Amino acid sequence: MPLEIHQFLCLSDNFGVLVHDTETGATAAIDAPETAPILAALAEKHWQLTDVLVTHHHADHVQGVRGLRAASPEVRVVGPAKEAAQIGTLDQTVKDGDIVSVGTHQAKVIEVPGHTLGHVAYWFEADGILFAGDTLFAMGCGRGFEAPAEVLYHSLMKLAALPGATQIYCGHEYTLSNARFARSVDPANENLKRREAEVAALRGAGRFTLPTRMDLELATNPFLRAADPAVQASVGLAGGDPAQVFAALRERKNRA
Repeated sequence: MPLEIHQFLCLSDNFGVLVHDTETGATAAIDAPETAPILAALAEKHWQLTDVLVTHHHADHVQGVRGLRAASPEVRVVGPAKEAAQIGTLDQTVKDGDIVSVGTHQAKVIEVPGHTLGHVAYWFEADGILFAGDTLFAMGCGRGFEAPAEVLYHSLMKLAALPGATQIYCGHEYTLSNARFARSVDPANENLKRREAEVAALRGAGRFTLPTRMDLELATNPFLRAADPAVQASVGLAGGDPAQVFAALRERKNRA
């Protein structure tokens, strides 16, 4: 049976996400930005929390863990081995290629350093779903806080190699601002023009813009298109190394 996904807001623009296996009743929270909204979502759905899958150590992704554990003492907290000391509340650590089960469903761990050094994503391959944390956003990507831009670029290329139909859940609702930046560096992209209008309409109606899809990101996300001549020309690096083009894009976005 397919995974059931419930997405909701935490803090100001973080996404809370619950992943529910209807066969066994197992339910995982992807990160824990804030305890109260997660507990409210569980109560609304009549689900029992069994797991928390942490993508990285930043406070807006882990600060709700202690409250969730207090409410559900048996919950298993899973997270990246390379950030175990910073997170401090992990029951199970994972590295690249490990498999994490939520009921009958399995997620492959993909190490995607860059935003943080130990950041991981969770890919439910059979379900066609990726939880990317703050590495990949709709039409954007996270800042490279703990590694050079080239490291983040190669992490993004790992994700870009996933099937085009992969549904992508990200850590924040940044899509409209990302669309505006994307248009500034890829103004002739007709797919991007249409998508910006669609995103503006969704946000105007108070609706979420996620999940996105990998094929849509490949067509409209400039950070995945650093090898495209039009994007390269926009940053003055025509024919350049895509990793260097990405670094220039990321620096421009940092200043935006």
